[in-house]
Amino acid sequence: MHPWQQFLTEQGFRFAAEAAHEAIGPDPLVWSESAADGFVAPLTDLGLIAFTGDEAAHFLHNQLTNDIEHLGPGEARLAAYCSPKGRMLASFLAWRTDDAVMLELPRAIQLPVQKRLQMFILRSKVKVADRSDELVVLGLGGAKAGAALASRFGELPATPYAKLDSEAGTLVRVADAFGAPRYQWITSVEQAQQAWPELARTLRPAGTSLWRLADILAGVPRIVAATQESFVPQMINFEVIGGVNFKKGCYPGQEIVARSQYLGKLKRRMNLATVDAASLTGTVEAGMEVFTPTDPEQPCGMVVNAERSSPTEFAMLVELKTSVLEAGTIHLASATGAVLNIQPLPYAIPDAA
Repeated sequence: MHPWQQFLTEQGFRFAAEAAHEAIGPDPLVWSESAADGFVAPLTDLGLIAFTGDEAAHFLHNQLTNDIEHLGPGEARLAAYCSPKGRMLASFLAWRTDDAVMLELPRAIQLPVQKRLQMFILRSKVKVADRSDELVVLGLGGAKAGAALASRFGELPATPYAKLDSEAGTLVRVADAFGAPRYQWITSVEQAQQAWPELARTLRPAGTSLWRLADILAGVPRIVAATQESFVPQMINFEVIGGVNFKKGCYPGQEIVARSQYLGKLKRRMNLATVDAASLTGTVEAGMEVFTPTDPEQPCGMVVNAERSSPTEFAMLVELKTSVLEAGTIHLASATGAVLNIQPLPYAIPDAA
């Protein structure tokens, strides 16, 4: 077992055999209502890829949907890696360090995505390394998170996707959730172990699923194995939240992504929804299809991400045909399945009627 996982096990976390990087917290019932006060979660389900070398930023600029060449030291950016057909193979959080451009993505898809990117390096002056075991990523949110970090960083990033570095590591503010700012702290195993007791006294220790729930409530999608090559970025609002730059040069799938943006109104969008847990026969998972009774044979959308948000409810991001939002009920898995309750997103969709 990795030293960080061993340490977390000693703190009361556990790791399921079927999901080796899924940290289940000492109290697995930390959901929406109890997270607002303040929580800290070890994000062991996320991997880190480091791109180093003189041409690292230029290489990634030509592969991803966002501008990496002009990525400043005080910011982080969302970005996607697309197939030649414009379908997302991965979604990333990207930032620079002194020696590298870092890409963060789910560990479950890291290896194949990393190998695919390496195929295109050819003679470029770029080296690729997996730093997932060298560094720890902690997710902190809720009302007390800022105060818990201030003693180590002095100041905090003022806006979402602002970033700062110190001897304590890298701190990135991400999209707000639970009515408060959220931060990712990327640091060494040793510093994380040293800081954990103090953090755990101030904030509620939580599993990785709570951080994914926070992303859902913030309207930030995460591409996972079940949804690779399912969505053009606009289908899941990726350009709305800053993950696509339409002024940069070419990248795989760029023509299709641009065409989707400029040729008429988009016909598919991502929505926030909830579903009553009592109405389900199982759980809700990414990749599940959704249906309407008016067209029971053809799915009208797909679950992007889903997590339990309370003892009685699941929250999800779901990609839908925009036309079905006014056409009646939307159901999970079949036209007679559990009814989805569409909720407002925390941001506006520019092409919404």
